[in-house]
Amino acid sequence: MDHRPATTGSRRLLSRLRDVMAGPGTAQQRLDKVVRIIAGDMVAEVCSVYLLRAGDILELCATEGLAPEAVHHTRLRLGEGLVGVIGATARPLALSDAQAHPSFAYRPETGEEIYHSLMGVPILRQGKVSGVLVVQNQAPRHYTDDEVEALETIAMVLAELVASGGLVSPDELHPVGGIATLPHRLDGVRFNPGLAIGTAVLHEPDIVVTKLIAEDPAKERQRLETALAEMHVALDRLLRSDVLGDSGEHREILETYRLFAEDRGWLGRMHEAISSGLTAEAAVQKVREDTAARMSKVMDPYIRERMADLEDLAMRLLRHLSGEAGRPVRGRAELPADIVLLARNMGPAELLDYDRRCLRALVLEEGSANAHVTIVARALDIPVVGRVASLFADVVAGDQVAVDADNAQIFVRPSEDMQQAVERALADRSSRQEQYRILKALPAVTLDGVAVRLMINAGLLLDLPALDETGADGIGLYRTELPFMARATFPSVEEQAELYRRVLDQAGDRTVVFRTLDIGGDKLLPYLPGAKEENPAMGWRAIRIALDRPSMLRHQLRALILAADGRPLDVMFPMVATVTELAAARRIFDLELERTAARRRTLPSRLRVGTMIEVPALVWHLGPLCRKVDFLSVGSNDLMQFLFAKDRGNPRVADRYDDLAPAALNCLDTIVRAAAMAGTPLSICGEMAGGPIEAMALIGLGFRTLSMTPSAIGPVKSMVRRLELAPLARYIAERLNDPVASLRDALAEFARDHGIAV
Repeated sequence: MDHRPATTGSRRLLSRLRDVMAGPGTAQQRLDKVVRIIAGDMVAEVCSVYLLRAGDILELCATEGLAPEAVHHTRLRLGEGLVGVIGATARPLALSDAQAHPSFAYRPETGEEIYHSLMGVPILRQGKVSGVLVVQNQAPRHYTDDEVEALETIAMVLAELVASGGLVSPDELHPVGGIATLPHRLDGVRFNPGLAIGTAVLHEPDIVVTKLIAEDPAKERQRLETALAEMHVALDRLLRSDVLGDSGEHREILETYRLFAEDRGWLGRMHEAISSGLTAEAAVQKVREDTAARMSKVMDPYIRERMADLEDLAMRLLRHLSGEAGRPVRGRAELPADIVLLARNMGPAELLDYDRRCLRALVLEEGSANAHVTIVARALDIPVVGRVASLFADVVAGDQVAVDADNAQIFVRPSEDMQQAVERALADRSSRQEQYRILKALPAVTLDGVAVRLMINAGLLLDLPALDETGADGIGLYRTELPFMARATFPSVEEQAELYRRVLDQAGDRTVVFRTLDIGGDKLLPYLPGAKEENPAMGWRAIRIALDRPSMLRHQLRALILAADGRPLDVMFPMVATVTELAAARRIFDLELERTAARRRTLPSRLRVGTMIEVPALVWHLGPLCRKVDFLSVGSNDLMQFLFAKDRGNPRVADRYDDLAPAALNCLDTIVRAAAMAGTPLSICGEMAGGPIEAMALIGLGFRTLSMTPSAIGPVKSMVRRLELAPLARYIAERLNDPVASLRDALAEFARDHGIAV
């Protein structure tokens, strides 16, 4: 590994900055000294520090070279001028002719018109911009990469000092107006449903790096290696714990997380930072900030989610370096008993650092429904709302926060009336949950004797206890891709078979319908690279990948056959667009069955092969399709997405069209009639099946098997047991051609008139 020695100049500069920080004077006086020292060391006529105030305003707080009267008077919005561009993009700029740049903004009060060259870097902390550090020269100057990196190191040191109040009062930088005491609503995306109210706790770095400049790089490298070894031991101990019980995928998630701790690139950059003159703690912090800034613009969801894992690891490493690893994190023993945890993002193990008994909800500024921390929170039955913009700008630690994850809304500092409403809703929810527990042992049968099978969707072993908890009839959709996404390499046939075997064991005599890999689109595997696609949801995914990579499909089907070991096996293929695609997949399945028989292994006692109806093209080819399958399952999420040409991940159009529109219900009615005519069993899975009013409509159309999230079983069963089917079926049939955007209001009125809770 290349450990480049620090230059004498960079160490001297860091040492001088350390002396200023520890010296006498006001915060402004120390900041003025800092810019003078940096200007002299960088051989620049100007050095200026702009710090971010509330309202996304960068204020000139200290300068050497510009007009002194401009200090605290010159302000730029993020994105305005070169300084604003650096702040908005969190990327450095080095320009020999700054005034020729299209973003150059002239401020006459500064007197900067005589300076032509500019180099600026963001002042970053916790992945966010807290200011901009700039140097300028009169003559055209080509700044080198080494000079840019040196200025970034200085900016990293300034960031810690700004955050600690060592240079500028935090109150001065973040004034709180009267609006901060008023109730405020934030919107996000539902990752895990539920309702909660509690006290805001900001999940921020626990360790403040105070010693930034190293005197003995060799000693710092040894400290880093020792801390890394201790962290590995602690992670191994976490892997052996039973905090979530014997849940295979959760363990795989933590094992993948453990692999990040051994990433050579990550470790190498920390060693290089130590060689530049930083302490081990400062090196970890610098690499953390650099990585966060570099990856903040990456759109790939898998890579962005893994960034949370690296953030978590960096903080754990800092705790081991500081000797805080064995103590309660951030004094969590003193945290409130009703925590609403707020984080930009989190790694999968960070959530487990908090007392589960105190956690009420999790709110993320970023995240995704398939992020590792979301999976862990779901296993703990914690409501989660993600992608809440400006979360940390709008919520202060200690604020009262109500989380309505069902509707993806956050209420900050709710009024007394609002708090009482939430408390009533929580009491009502608790009462309903008790009613649902009573219903668990009762069948889902309508008042006129029509039985409806209620199944759950699952994708992890930790989902399976919900079978008994809800009284579900089985698993209508087992998403096999989630464990693949949590691994660093493609699992072997034996590893897959062991997983599927455990699923069947826990399900007992209840049906489990395995969906083959639905990867691609927004579900990426790190070990299966694919080209960037304009429309990934309609691109190379699911059955298309499987048919192009038949060995992958054969291995999965082989594992499923081995796992069944003489038991019934139900398998369905996703994203099928033509009957020929289904036939090709079925031929591959037949090859694996022949292979198993030839090796005298036990075949499934009963095999059912089906397909999902997600692509509208299949709706007009159902007759030939039904002759090729043993069952059909409507994937409502993708079918509605493609039917209305709406990107369900785009908030501008995701809710623009209603699944209860006459066009959607007519499409589903066509599928029901074709399946009934062919005598082909039919089910539906996806979000549509889990809403009581949507489920009521589906049952009225003729669906008799619905698969949904476990939490939806109780409400849907309650609806079914109050429903008389015949009047509903007539009501829907009479309105399938109504010239309206949606039948939702009409169905809600029907439910009210007939005493049906939806």
